[in-house]
Amino acid sequence: MFQITPREFAALRLQFATSNKGRGGRRSLPYAFTEHGAIMAATVLNSEHAVSMSVFVVRAFVRLRAMLAANRELAGKIEELETHLETHDGAIREIFHVIRRLMNPPRSRRSKIGFALPPARTG
Repeated sequence: MFQITPREFAALRLQFATSNKGRGGRRSLPYAFTEHGAIMAATVLNSEHAVSMSVFVVRAFVRLRAMLAANRELAGKIEELETHLETHDGAIREIFHVIRRLMNPPRSRRSKIGFALPPARTG
């Protein structure tokens, strides 16, 4: 069991309708169980309701751990995709640069050889 931090308590106050400090609210930070603490409490408690609640808490910890593992895996995949995209973005930029150069070939500096015909008169 451990005592939560003021920041964690503030986050909980936003989630639950808790009273203000001056109006009978909590004057100290609450305590919380770790996963192992919840399992230890489950082994000590003997009433049927206490056992069912502690099993519920342990299952919640197991689901939370599975969600965190899935998020870590997802974060790793996103990071890998970002790395690939950065590589591909550079290659795509280079391709566009080459295409633009090919679309606008440089003009030759040589003058044309031969006679130029005068414009036709219309009359």
